[in-house]
Amino acid sequence: MDATLVMFDPDIVLEQIKPKPLPPRAHAFKGQVTRGILETLRKEGTMDGRALTIRLMAQRDLNPNDKALAKAMQKRIGAALRDLRNRGLVSSEKVADDRKGLLRWSIAGT
Repeated sequence: MDATLVMFDPDIVLEQIKPKPLPPRAHAFKGQVTRGILETLRKEGTMDGRALTIRLMAQRDLNPNDKALAKAMQKRIGAALRDLRNRGLVSSEKVADDRKGLLRWSIAGT
């Protein structure tokens, strides 16, 4: 490959070419998070967002103790849950004793 670059630009300095960035660590293919949420809620029943995040991270062999990764996953899962609720596939209810607004999620109609 280096020879090809030199063929087109004989004065090229190969050390100045930066490598392509790696994909994000928690990259998920389209629909993978949504599928995981629905499968988990069907199997486990009602769950809060934190428990659901930990469960999905474990399913994907991600470290739940990695704070930055856990926060990113929680945001991704929260967005997917809101979309599923808007589509009528899941429902949510506020946890009565929680002041932070924690929601319990379940498959709609169950």
